[in-house]
Amino acid sequence: MLIKVIDQITDAEMLDAAWGLYLEAFEELNSLAVQRHLMYRSEFDEVMRDTRVDKYLALENDGTLIGLSCYTNNLDAIPLIAPQYFERHYPEQYHAKRIWYIVFVAVKPEAQGQAAFAQMSEQMYLTAATQNGMVGLDLCSYNDDVRRMSRVFRLLIGRLCNFNMTFEQIDQQSFWLYNFPAAAGESAGELPRAA
Repeated sequence: MLIKVIDQITDAEMLDAAWGLYLEAFEELNSLAVQRHLMYRSEFDEVMRDTRVDKYLALENDGTLIGLSCYTNNLDAIPLIAPQYFERHYPEQYHAKRIWYIVFVAVKPEAQGQAAFAQMSEQMYLTAATQNGMVGLDLCSYNDDVRRMSRVFRLLIGRLCNFNMTFEQIDQQSFWLYNFPAAAGESAGELPRAA
């Protein structure tokens, strides 16, 4: 297996392979997490062409794509995060472009035992570590509570740096659903009026 880092994917065949892998890896999350975790194809293609975002390709010896991750220290290139948060809380690192963000890491299910995830993660870690940087990522509660991904990253990267690192959860969002079945059954007629 080879890990190759490129700044954009423009070849139509490789773009289709990357989309297929991404879709296979994340489509199920749309039914497991409230917030959309799957980019639309147009958004995906835009990220793949954006030279501000590095693409880490895990390739079999024959060139077959088995893993893909996206990584950047240009936080403006990531549509669903607020760079202002990082600028406010980590101004020195932000202005020095020493904050990297993992947009996603996707590995074909049949290749998950082939260390593609670990090798891509290690390459991303080394990019930040050699520049005294920080790495951020977001995880839905399913990926953290069930798949324990924050622990997986911590152990994987920790062994590379002899656990000489710190980590913290920097934000959390919760979604609430209020249901009123009794009220709907009692008064299917008028809504209460304000006094």
